[in-house]
Amino acid sequence: MGLHVDEHSNYNVLSRIATSDGHGENSSYFDGWKAYDNDPFHPIDNPKGVIQMGLAENQLCLDLMQQWIKQNPQASICTSEGVSELKDVANFQDYHGLPDFRKAIARFMGKARGGGAKFDPERIVMSGGATGAQETIAFCLANPGEAFLIPTPYYPGFDRDFRWRTGVQLLPVQCHSFNNFKITEPALVTAYQKAQRCNIRVKGILVTNPSNPLGTTLDRETLRTLVSFANEKRIHLVCDEIFSGTVFDKPTYVSVSEIVEEEPYYDSDLIHIVYSLSKDLGVPGFRVGVIYSYNDAVVSCARKMSSFGLVSTQTQHLLASMLGDDDFTTKFLAESRRRLSRSYKVFTAGLHMVGIKCLDSNAGLFCWMDLKHLLNEVTVEAELELWRVIIKEVKLNISPGSSFHCSEPGWFRVCFANMDDNTMETALKRIRTFVYRGNDTAAAQAKKKNKRWNAALRLSLPRRFEEMTIMTPRLMSPHSPLVQAAT
Repeated sequence: MGLHVDEHSNYNVLSRIATSDGHGENSSYFDGWKAYDNDPFHPIDNPKGVIQMGLAENQLCLDLMQQWIKQNPQASICTSEGVSELKDVANFQDYHGLPDFRKAIARFMGKARGGGAKFDPERIVMSGGATGAQETIAFCLANPGEAFLIPTPYYPGFDRDFRWRTGVQLLPVQCHSFNNFKITEPALVTAYQKAQRCNIRVKGILVTNPSNPLGTTLDRETLRTLVSFANEKRIHLVCDEIFSGTVFDKPTYVSVSEIVEEEPYYDSDLIHIVYSLSKDLGVPGFRVGVIYSYNDAVVSCARKMSSFGLVSTQTQHLLASMLGDDDFTTKFLAESRRRLSRSYKVFTAGLHMVGIKCLDSNAGLFCWMDLKHLLNEVTVEAELELWRVIIKEVKLNISPGSSFHCSEPGWFRVCFANMDDNTMETALKRIRTFVYRGNDTAAAQAKKKNKRWNAALRLSLPRRFEEMTIMTPRLMSPHSPLVQAAT
């Protein structure tokens, strides 16, 4: 007969990681995914279900990849045309990766960034997605307890990827809407000095370019400020560039690699790039992450550590052929940007019709939506109350800004690239109905002192303020949100 082990006794027999809430599952970001998983929208089977708008996936161009695979069966070992490569692909490969794969990735990275910089295949380090790449670079650059500065708002998954198992801290650099959340040197100095007063050693800065959740790109001036600040303080700069191929409007994208090449007096040993094919190609299930460092010691260490999260040689083999097809990648990136631009314009125009504004953006798979005018009061609690109404009544899973560590209540990230046109129109129709109803309700309650939302509209999820350790919900392996419209 087995002994019953309660939660309290686990603290004595398991590790701190196993008994902690470090992954951040207990957050509003994660609760939204639970609501979707429990009631997923389908145009026929469940037309009143929750529409997934909290998933930053690029599902707009998978048809182009399907077409290429059909036309190039020899690229896969799972076809009669390509099975002859089985022995070479299936045998053990070391952690350097297939040479053709690294060459193809390096070429594609340059092309996705507009050709402004070239990348050396010998500096390409594989990883199991951007998640593994972020953790590996954190292990290489910092010790437990040391910290990286990170501008807000920022992707909740960094709390998991960069912090959870490494013990590295993330310290916010406060950015604000009055200047479109621009990263400034005074904000960097303030965060750095605060860490010093708390006796926390700052080892670097972590930024996303294009930004998740803002959907904006860093200009050349801001990138130079970041590189100069890192050089001055002798700390690292890690640029997450996984959305670099999703830039669909001006200004032109600038990678930190261009700054390194333009300014040879910078110490490039302090500059590192994280990349993935999850967003630009729309293949997160392939788990292809990349670390690109200008520091030889980091490349060497990261390559050894990649043994814990290699990319399947079968995946490498297929992608080496696909990304090595320059004609295909050129057409793919151009068409992807065209479709992203169209979806962005359709969605934001629909929001504008009901008085909802978004931060002007030019990249990414999402909008940074301003719903401050719908809050009862400008607080995080009011933001989460509104979010519960949107989940429960409007049946849309959008992500509250507080889960992205935004210091200004009322902002929400909403994804538009993981659905077809009909699903988007359904989402916009729900938003229109909600806003018009809200306006009527506000008018009816104008004479009353209590202007709180009708209690019947509240979602029965726990009410809480967002903590500083909110994570991504990927652990749930949600259903695909791409719902094909019925014809």
